[in-house]
Amino acid sequence: MLANFLEKSKPINFIVYFGLFFCFFIITVFSNLLTDNFTWLKTMENISFLGLFLIVFFFYNFIVSKNKLTFDHSYAFFIFILTSILFTPKLLGLKALLTLIIYLLFLRKIYSLRSPKKVIQKLFDSGFWLGILFIIEPLTLIFLILIYASILLRKKVSFHTLLTPIIGFISPLIIYFAYLFWYDSSEEFQQLFTFNTINNVFIYKKDSTLWIFGTILLLTVSSIFLKSPKALSVNNSFKKSWIVLIINSIIAVAFALVITEKSGAEIVYFLIPASVIIANGFEVIEKMIVKNILSGLLLIGTVITYFLL
Repeated sequence: MLANFLEKSKPINFIVYFGLFFCFFIITVFSNLLTDNFTWLKTMENISFLGLFLIVFFFYNFIVSKNKLTFDHSYAFFIFILTSILFTPKLLGLKALLTLIIYLLFLRKIYSLRSPKKVIQKLFDSGFWLGILFIIEPLTLIFLILIYASILLRKKVSFHTLLTPIIGFISPLIIYFAYLFWYDSSEEFQQLFTFNTINNVFIYKKDSTLWIFGTILLLTVSSIFLKSPKALSVNNSFKKSWIVLIINSIIAVAFALVITEKSGAEIVYFLIPASVIIANGFEVIEKMIVKNILSGLLLIGTVITYFLL
C-alpha cells in the first residue's frame, strides 16, 4: 500500500511527506524548549528554520524532477525527507541550512548541464556558488572535481568551459577579500587556505551518526549495483547523469570524512545524491510486495532511530 502511494508524484504526496517532516520538526523544537528557556526570539528563529527547510525541499525536488533523475514517482523525496528527519537536530542552525541551500544551488547548475542551453552561464554559476561555499567551509573546494567531471562526461570540453568555472569561483572571493581588506582583516582571507588536521572519523559514534551514515552508504552502494547495468547499457542523457550522481556521492562521502569540524550536518551533502540513487534502486525492483516491505522498514526504522538518538 505504501509503495502504491510512493509510485505517484502528485501534490498530495509532497504535502504528506512535508507533514511527516513537520511533525518531527515540532518534536525536535519542543525537546529543545524543555532544556532552554522559552523566548519569542527563539520561536521566530525556529519558524525561520522551518522556512529554510521548505526552501531546501523545494530546490531538492526541483533538481530531481527538472533533470529527470528518477522516473515519475516520489521515492527520492520520501527518502530525503526520512533522512532529513534524522538529521533535523543537527541542521537547526542558520549556517547549516544556508550552506545546504547554497550547495543545492550549486548542484542545480551541475545537473542542468544535461541540457545544451546556456552552458557557459551554468558553469560560471556553479563556480560562483562553490566560491561562496568555499568562503563558508574551505574544504568544499573538493566539489570542484564534480564540475570538471560533468564537463568531461557531457563532452563540453573547450578553453571557455574549462576557464569559466574558475572565473565564477574567484568572483565571490575577490569581493570577500575586498571587504576584509577594507576593514583591515585580510588575515581572515589567508585562513581560508589553511587546512587543519583531520579529526577522527569515529567522532560520529558519539550519537549513532556513524551507524546512520553507514546504513545509508550500504543502501546507496546496493542501489548502484542494482541500477548501473541498466543505466549504463543505454547511451542517453540519464547515463551521464547517473555517473555524475555516483561521483557526487563519492565526493560528498570524502568531504564528510575529511572536514575538520564535524557536526553531522555535513553528511546531508551525501544524502542528496544518495537518496536519488536509492530511489533508482527501487525502480529496478519489480515485485510490489518487496517495495512495500523495504519502504515500510525505512519508515519504521527512521521513527525508531529518531527516538533512540
